[in-house]
Amino acid sequence: MIKVYGSVKCPYCMVLKQNLDANHVVYDFVDILESLGNLGAFLAIRDKEPVFDHLKAVNDIGLPALVDESGKVWTDWESWLTENNYEIVIPESTLSQPQACSLDRKGC
Repeated sequence: MIKVYGSVKCPYCMVLKQNLDANHVVYDFVDILESLGNLGAFLAIRDKEPVFDHLKAVNDIGLPALVDESGKVWTDWESWLTENNYEIVIPESTLSQPQACSLDRKGC
């Protein structure tokens, strides 16, 4: 089962959840703002995985982050869906919402 680190306050995370649900993907959603344990688990991955290096350099939090069964981390959920032969669905209601969440608070 895939694990998704995100937040219900993150627009990208909510669109990813809608896509996973629409494609009937079984996943475990870990809301990093729900507890310090969840935040710590995410930060442990973010601190060691090179996939986050560029995101940290541009002050991006790195959400949503997907971790597959093999432990591979994905920060590009659209690529994960495509590579796993799932359809990408962008709900119209989200098109007018901010499209990025960064530490500099731009976009959220």
